[in-house]
Amino acid sequence: MTRGVESELGLGGRLVGPVRSAWAKHDRESDGWLPLWRHMEDSAAVAGLLFDQWLPAGVRGLIAGSLPGGAEDARRLVVWLAGVHDIGKATPAFACQVESLANVMRGAGLEMRTKGQFGPDRRIAPHALAGQLLLGEWLEERCGWTVRKSGQFAVVVGGHHGVPPEHGQIRALDDRVHLLRSSGPSRVVWRRVQDELLDACADEYGVRERLGAWRAVRLPQPVQVLLSAVVIVADWIASNPELFPYFPQDEHRTSGERVAAAWRGLDLPGPWRALEPVGDVGEWFAGRFDLPAGAGVRPVQEAAVRVARGMAVPGLMVVEAPMGEGKTEAALAVAEVFAARSGAGGVLFALPTMATGNAMFPRLLDWLGHLPGQEDGDRTVLLAHSKAALNEEYAGLMRGSRQQVAAVELDAEVERWRPSREAAGEAGLVAHAWLRGRKKAMLSSFVAGTVDQLLFAGLKSRHLALRHLAVAGKVVVIDEAHAYDTYMSVYLDRVLSWLGAYGVPVVVLSATLPVARRRELAEAYAGAAPDADGFGEVEGAGGYPLLTAVAPGQSPVVESPAASARRVDVRLEQLDDDLVVLADRLTAELGGGGCVLVVRNTVKRVLETARVLRERFGAGSVTVAHSAFVDVDRAENDAGLLARFGPPGRAGGRPAGPHIVVASQVAEQSLDVDFDLLVTDLCPVDLLLQRMGRLHRHQRGEGQRDRPVRLRTARCLVTGVDWESGVPEPVRGSVAVYGAYALLRSAAVLLPHLGGGRPVRLPQDISPLVQGAYAPGPAGPEDWSQAMAAGFERHEKHQADQAERAGVFRLGAVGRAGRPLTGWVAAGAGDAEDTRTGRAQVRDSRESLEVVVVQRRADGILVTLPWLGKDRHGNDLGGLELPTDRVPPVRAARAAARCGLRLPIQFSYAEVMDRAIAELEELYVPQWQVKECHWLAGQLILALDTDCQTHLAGFRLRYSQSDGLEVTRD
Repeated sequence: MTRGVESELGLGGRLVGPVRSAWAKHDRESDGWLPLWRHMEDSAAVAGLLFDQWLPAGVRGLIAGSLPGGAEDARRLVVWLAGVHDIGKATPAFACQVESLANVMRGAGLEMRTKGQFGPDRRIAPHALAGQLLLGEWLEERCGWTVRKSGQFAVVVGGHHGVPPEHGQIRALDDRVHLLRSSGPSRVVWRRVQDELLDACADEYGVRERLGAWRAVRLPQPVQVLLSAVVIVADWIASNPELFPYFPQDEHRTSGERVAAAWRGLDLPGPWRALEPVGDVGEWFAGRFDLPAGAGVRPVQEAAVRVARGMAVPGLMVVEAPMGEGKTEAALAVAEVFAARSGAGGVLFALPTMATGNAMFPRLLDWLGHLPGQEDGDRTVLLAHSKAALNEEYAGLMRGSRQQVAAVELDAEVERWRPSREAAGEAGLVAHAWLRGRKKAMLSSFVAGTVDQLLFAGLKSRHLALRHLAVAGKVVVIDEAHAYDTYMSVYLDRVLSWLGAYGVPVVVLSATLPVARRRELAEAYAGAAPDADGFGEVEGAGGYPLLTAVAPGQSPVVESPAASARRVDVRLEQLDDDLVVLADRLTAELGGGGCVLVVRNTVKRVLETARVLRERFGAGSVTVAHSAFVDVDRAENDAGLLARFGPPGRAGGRPAGPHIVVASQVAEQSLDVDFDLLVTDLCPVDLLLQRMGRLHRHQRGEGQRDRPVRLRTARCLVTGVDWESGVPEPVRGSVAVYGAYALLRSAAVLLPHLGGGRPVRLPQDISPLVQGAYAPGPAGPEDWSQAMAAGFERHEKHQADQAERAGVFRLGAVGRAGRPLTGWVAAGAGDAEDTRTGRAQVRDSRESLEVVVVQRRADGILVTLPWLGKDRHGNDLGGLELPTDRVPPVRAARAAARCGLRLPIQFSYAEVMDRAIAELEELYVPQWQVKECHWLAGQLILALDTDCQTHLAGFRLRYSQSDGLEVTRD
């Protein structure tokens, strides 16, 4: 630990007289209290420990780089700002809130009105804003600073409750000085107390002699954000009475003893200190990823590491490569290099959906288990989405990491507070108790979760600084970048611009990107103007696979490594959109057995198709997969698909006879499944190529001889379109999902390959097809031009509308250095939460209804769904009673919570949603709304009858384990 600048005297030892009567904390139940000087001292000490032992080196370096004295200045500044953060509590507007403590202060000469006498004016002086004004005034009057210079430091104090003040709030308080210092003779006493506290902090924390040098500093806005976040964290820790007890209980312990006991009880693991791997890349990969015998490093992976090592400073790397080329492993390898060189203390892996987040989490844990440096201590991990607690792997870590956050004396036994080593594993992976709070969780070192968690960093919201601290200390990996529409891209580009300003290394993964989008990502990160030198090369690069690397202030690097030896030629055919035609075709194709994937663009089409195919092939030969399953069933579906259709050697139950999987878009991404034949609705070409990535994905015998003879050639049948009309007419459901223009462009670039044309060669044709579909200008035959023009007009209008709506709550661009964060999140969205409402703020989606699905028996008793199986201890989970007259047993409540379901789009329209909510709220169980029943508290409950059916808002709902939710109009 770095030796601090604090003196043995301590802050309290510097203060005498009325200043010692000012209070900061009060507990109404015990009447315990905490003097202001003591809380300031606690906060400063915690900030020093956070700087020395918890902040990643990269974050410390960014702060240090803006100050003339480097790291020493950075530590002094962090400690001092944490020390003075609550100076606004030394004001009448704050002190009057507890009359007994206010009376003590009055007795010391600090006169003030009562809380009632202040009236509504008191709300104009929240203590954070008051503190900003007092610190700014002190810097200006006693240290000779200008208002502009003081504001960039004082705003950290003003924003320590999550929202930096706005200019209007500052002006309003400026006009009401009596809220800061009372009036009459005692005003002088108030001023003296405030100055004494600020003077003592300046002396105690060693900044008095540095203020002259700092007066010339222009703090970059990212540094102001990080300082704000560290002060918030220090304040939250120092405000925990379990760690820092109130007086009189803790009145006689020294500051050092108090802080040491609290820090030991908190037991907050430090950051990851990455070691850059050296030597042969093949040996490195074999040690990290348990490569199968004989498997080597793929060219894309080797090139990604080489480019990362060759960058002068870590920056943004875009990896475009075919499906199945090992992009995830490449990203983790690059993350190691980037982290070692940048001082990042962790990794954030952002994925499109909860399902892909769940799939990535064990892979992240496995990689962590192979990293060197396990002896450095525990590493905090997080699965970041709203239903993470229902994930068995993450829940196991939480159970094993139970910890009572409370002060522990230095001579006390502490092993009982440590996480279970069995649960943590050899890598020491823990879901730390203090980091489980809604706004603290992202501060964990290693995170896998939905991309929303990253996009929230671009949403003006309360405590945004904490989310910025969370990402600023990590390497960020963004997977499936092609999956994000204009609305999400508006947020992503703004987040990238802030990540570039922080110097956060970023790895973007995609099968391929439109060239314009690739350039937009690079320019956003680099903070480059649209006509900046070198970025034309980014857009003009035509190789595939492709690596694009850029760092702020540097010219981009573009490299096109070779693809692996894996090649697949896919023959495309048109297929009429008729279910009988489909059934007949599959009957002919599957005479010798085989596995078929049929992908539909809507759940309704999935269920209609499955119904017809079951009549033809039998129920046991058709599996359904889509998003309208309860959580536990969807997880089982994914596991079942991997078990039957996964890679050779891992999947043990590939069907011997014919089998058909009818799926929605859930089959597009992150499932390593392999089929003999693909049937797909027409969709945008980049997504269609993703679907093709599930076709002949793995080699099954020499020349695919282990596949049925008829299916040894990879074929894709494209349907969901009226091919007979002059211009292809996609079905209405597909147009509703993707828009006519994107579908027509896809059909246009595929036209040369359809109907006996040249096969689509993977991976060579991936980039040309995507670039052709998304390039400006005409596409397709001349007689398509009118339909294309009409579709383009609607497409442009939709994109403009998305961009405009996304801009409402989007964070502003990085401001110039020295400009205070005043008004940084003004007119924001409040708290950014991983709820249906929160996700709708960063995704262009209607607010959806989520329910917990249970069953009502014939006797009226509510029970969990009957087929839920057993828990890890062998206990039954299905059919458990959920009593309504008391709190349900934990096992039953948790089993029910695992049956969450997002209702389909029919329930997203305002009138239908309101009616549905009103009907669902008729089943309101007061006994479930308590803390002890957190699994079900606040949830809308959908109760099915004994046939698993019900009615809701004019619709008939039917649920089955095999087909999920079916919705029809009454």
